[in-house]
Amino acid sequence: MYCIQYITQVNTFCLTCVSAVLFSHKILQHFMLPSADNFYGEADFIFQQDLAHCPHSKSAIFSFLPILSWLPSYPVKEYLFGDIVSGLSTGVMQLPQGLAYAMLAAVPPVYGLYSSFYPVLLYTLFGTSRHISMGTFAVISLMIGGVAVREAPDSMFPLNGTNVTGLVDFEARDARRVQVAVALTTLVGLIQLFLGVLRFGFVAIYLAEPLVRGFTTAAAIHVFVSQLKYLFGVKTKRFSGPLSVLYSLIAVFKDITSTNVTTLIVGLVCIVFLYSVKDVNERFKKKLPIPIPGEIIVIVSTGVSYGMALFENYQVDIVGSIPVGLLPPVIPDFTLFPNLVADAVAIAVVGFSMGISLAKIFALKYGYSVDGNQEMIALGLCNFASSFFQTFVITSSMSRSLVQESTGGKTQIAGLLGSLLVLLVIVAIGFMFEPLPQTVLAAIIMVNLLGMFKQVRDIPALWRTSKIELAVWLVAFVASVLLGLDFGLLVAVGFAILTVIYRTQSVILGQIPNTGLYYDIDEYEEASECSGIKIFHSNSSIYFANSDQYVNHLKDKVSIKTAVYTGHFPPPALSRPTSPTELQYP
Repeated sequence: MYCIQYITQVNTFCLTCVSAVLFSHKILQHFMLPSADNFYGEADFIFQQDLAHCPHSKSAIFSFLPILSWLPSYPVKEYLFGDIVSGLSTGVMQLPQGLAYAMLAAVPPVYGLYSSFYPVLLYTLFGTSRHISMGTFAVISLMIGGVAVREAPDSMFPLNGTNVTGLVDFEARDARRVQVAVALTTLVGLIQLFLGVLRFGFVAIYLAEPLVRGFTTAAAIHVFVSQLKYLFGVKTKRFSGPLSVLYSLIAVFKDITSTNVTTLIVGLVCIVFLYSVKDVNERFKKKLPIPIPGEIIVIVSTGVSYGMALFENYQVDIVGSIPVGLLPPVIPDFTLFPNLVADAVAIAVVGFSMGISLAKIFALKYGYSVDGNQEMIALGLCNFASSFFQTFVITSSMSRSLVQESTGGKTQIAGLLGSLLVLLVIVAIGFMFEPLPQTVLAAIIMVNLLGMFKQVRDIPALWRTSKIELAVWLVAFVASVLLGLDFGLLVAVGFAILTVIYRTQSVILGQIPNTGLYYDIDEYEEASECSGIKIFHSNSSIYFANSDQYVNHLKDKVSIKTAVYTGHFPPPALSRPTSPTELQYP
């Protein structure tokens, strides 16, 4: 153990001696035992003793499979009951959301169930967050759906080879869209794995919070508008790309007179009920042992549609065929990759940003850490490996993660149990969801967007705190609404980078009288410049993007006069001051 002392001058009147004790890693291990509550640290300490002879191998294994650091010492009595309750609650949410978000991804509903099983199972092994719930997510599903519709539009699948408008071979179209979604998921997983292995987990910091919140609010509008046709029961095509929101609204209102009244009534009743249940859950979350599962209640209640024959008697669109059992693994169609690269990069970054931001929120709340690079690898493995079983891209969900945490979930055992509940439905009772009206799924999606719509409240808060961050929020929102989520994200990121360059502040510092403190002379009247000295301060490091701005600010602040020589080369030697006293400033 060592002690170091050094003396620093705080101001012109006093000297302060600062001392600090230095510990080695071995000394810290001896004096600091892991907390009883932090069984992750305890397990790591135990395995350090067992694997001391191969520290590099141990580090690599534990980094790649975080479950090995906590599962051996999992406190069954303290954690198991909470994880069981949390897993069942989260699994109950996974079922309707998986079915609903598959509609957003433009694939048959059963593929949402597959995407709620395989990736969640894998994240239990490779993830570092204890509380986030992996699975389908509205924003990502909508981005996938846009790509699937673009690559496999209705016009490519005329029924019986005819060109008659409106006659579409839906079976062939859906099969192709599944191929597109699966290939896209494979590519997204590869990109995330590549970035994670290269330790590019830091890329999420470039998606600032105002950018992400503005982008997701715009995505909520896209999702909401895309569900209007299911709510009204009208037949309109799906649009993607710039102005798709406007085109979708126009198409719905053009066919508003053909609204299926029964479909609309069922959808509105479900929306009112689900909103009321969410409000009750929020108001009484401290008194309720578990949240009321409104989505499952709605699905079970609308099971009466089987007896009422809503499809046959009222032409209400239903989910339709749901195959029982898991599908065999299939190799993705790699020939689709060239058309999907740009979309895959955007989805990979957005998906990771959503996941790591939620993971950090819960880690900060409960006092543990998450590894951004390992999270990128885990997400990449979830998407890549699962894509061979015909899933689409997943990430974490705010609503499910909050339920998983609030119902007592302590580890990813909760996520594992939730995925097993989804598996039960897939292999045994999936057929029970076949008569489910699509308007019910649309209602579930719309109500789950409420949290994202509430982000509009950021605008007055940002107006008071930071006009630049407000501009980032608004640009991300407007660009994503008008240009589509892919181009909108690109514009938002570009604008955010420009604001970083713009916010590089360069000031002249002056001394506060009788102190050793120096502040901006334009901001503080007490600060005065030292005679014959200019103290130029920049709040950012110099790099290629701000170097010219830095030089211009320096010339402007210091009032350097630059001479322009127009004669013949070489120019005459410029006189230079020979001592500091010859430096003259205005």
